[in-house]
Amino acid sequence: MTSDILAAIIRANLVGGLAILAVLALRIPMRRAFGPELAYRLWAIPPIAFVATLMPPPVTLDDPGADPFALAGDHSGLALLAWVAGLALLVALFTRAQLRFLAAARLGRAGPSVVGVVNPRIVMPADDGGYTAEERDLIRAHERQHIARADPRAGALATAFQALCWFNPLVHLAVHVMRLDQELACDAGVLRHRPHDRALYARTLLKTQLAAQALPFGCHWLPRGPHPLEVRVAALRASAPFDGLTGSILLGFGIVTAALMAWNAQPPGEKHPPPVIVWLEQHGRPTVSVVLIDAPSRKEP
Repeated sequence: MTSDILAAIIRANLVGGLAILAVLALRIPMRRAFGPELAYRLWAIPPIAFVATLMPPPVTLDDPGADPFALAGDHSGLALLAWVAGLALLVALFTRAQLRFLAAARLGRAGPSVVGVVNPRIVMPADDGGYTAEERDLIRAHERQHIARADPRAGALATAFQALCWFNPLVHLAVHVMRLDQELACDAGVLRHRPHDRALYARTLLKTQLAAQALPFGCHWLPRGPHPLEVRVAALRASAPFDGLTGSILLGFGIVTAALMAWNAQPPGEKHPPPVIVWLEQHGRPTVSVVLIDAPSRKEP
């Protein structure tokens, strides 16, 4: 049982890693052709592929043979224990980072950002008087766009995958790049409704203080990697028109294809009888008792 769990984890990470590499290769061409909003949705592919490998296998055999990813019994227990320990450590680190960000927000030293998953709220720094009224309006429009698109929930899901796949460097890279694509998509969504504010939006980005602390459960402006503000301002100048039909069709085709390929990548499973047959074998087949009663014979007069 332990070796089966570990084999499923390893297989899901390998398939998810391939899906991440595919998205990393496609995200920039997709952004140039169809805009940042559709390019951001490519990040739905890795978690769907990951989950697809955990579904029941498409082929069942009476004798499926040994799983190539299964570890020997002597090592599977230690490996599973190490995975649980790493998971607990990542959960503790993410919780600490979230609490530190919330403490800074209470002191007015964090933001602009969206905090929370179930009931997200907008956090602004205490010195937001440095912005003009028009700039504050754009910032709040950006954060409201995050809430409307359920970006905090997507960020929480990405954080959960980071914890579950803590040993996979591709997952950590994917989460960082996904959050940048999330911001680019949000910028594009705001300017799609306010196209005349492009120059003001770029100036507002350049005036904004980047977040100095991580925010695992929320959305904020990223401080690491190639300077995010440079990437975002450049995207404002070269943004492609939003294509809600062709790009969506291609995206849907890619998601379905990735899910089917991940599902079919599983090794054949063990053939099990239908649940009804199992229940009947455990509880016994119902029997019908027939009682024959002889009718009294009629006597002749």
